[in-house]
Amino acid sequence: MKSLFRLLSKSIFILLFFYNGQAQTSPEGIVNSEFIFPTTEFPECHASSIVQTKDGFLVTWFAGTHEKNPDVSIYASRYSHGTWSKPIELANGVQSSDVRYPCWNPVLFQVPQGDLLLFYKVGPDPVHWWGMIRRSKDEGNTWSEPEKLPEGILGPIKNKPVWLHNKTILCPTSTELDGWKLYFEYSKDLGKTWQKTAFLNDGKNIMAIQPSVLFHPKGKLQLLCRSQNDAILEAYSNDNGMTWSEVQKTSLPNPNSGTDAVTLKDGRHILVYNHTIRYEGKWGGPRSPINVAISKDGKKWFAVTELETEPGEFSYPAVIQSTDGMVHIIYTWKRKTVKHVVLDPKKISGKEIMNGQWPK
Repeated sequence: MKSLFRLLSKSIFILLFFYNGQAQTSPEGIVNSEFIFPTTEFPECHASSIVQTKDGFLVTWFAGTHEKNPDVSIYASRYSHGTWSKPIELANGVQSSDVRYPCWNPVLFQVPQGDLLLFYKVGPDPVHWWGMIRRSKDEGNTWSEPEKLPEGILGPIKNKPVWLHNKTILCPTSTELDGWKLYFEYSKDLGKTWQKTAFLNDGKNIMAIQPSVLFHPKGKLQLLCRSQNDAILEAYSNDNGMTWSEVQKTSLPNPNSGTDAVTLKDGRHILVYNHTIRYEGKWGGPRSPINVAISKDGKKWFAVTELETEPGEFSYPAVIQSTDGMVHIIYTWKRKTVKHVVLDPKKISGKEIMNGQWPK
């Protein structure tokens, strides 16, 4: 009896310790967190994308010696039966026996009842790159030969396309050719042909790239994007993304770093971003912490959690909601690997972000 009492006492102590320590410091709503591949796999990696498959998930990113180096290629890993596969190369920038360019910003998109599309860019830099695409009929197990997108079509620049009710693929995109300008590309025939909208901003006073799209009632769309204006920017569309309102600042800061957002099945919106500002007088800013916020209307945002807070780069998030309702977030972890975090939206509420200040 005494032995049983000691065992029960020890168990209760462990549970109380867990509650007072681990449970109280765990980020709100996080149910899993893991690296997709070892930090020793690549010298550098960046710009990941995620899509759900029938048996799990597929994630892509670019990696090589360092960003802009000609050896940078597109890689992928598949999550199935509880594990991530070893990364494999999906695309590179080899043009000939003596010419090779770096690859950039892969984006995955599953056409409903159609092909899985892999968009990516090839070229010496974001000003001179061009759009490429590969197609898969078996959820990324095999792929078509790489195709160059039509002249002037880049594909989604960083964040995932969206599928509209009128069966249009709407790709959030941007250019850095003559200032940072937003626009959209769209396909009404499952990605066979493409058209594009007018620019949404002048690229000089409002400098914005890499939008993502949120859904509101009555077909209204909202974009959120990265900028050089020290804030996340937004605009709205009432005609399926063909025209947009004036691009304006939100109340949320942006250190000139990529963001991503998704509308949940319950109508709320999840935003993943770096809640920091640029260094004064500098082009960029700190990419830590990396934050998760939630909103019912896309205007008033509530702080959910900081995914990372230590010094280093935690950036370029991608976020989706899977069929089981879980939210899957991936992001660059110190340019050494890609981190995958699973969040249960039923377990989050958040504290209101007042005047752009992350609540303590």
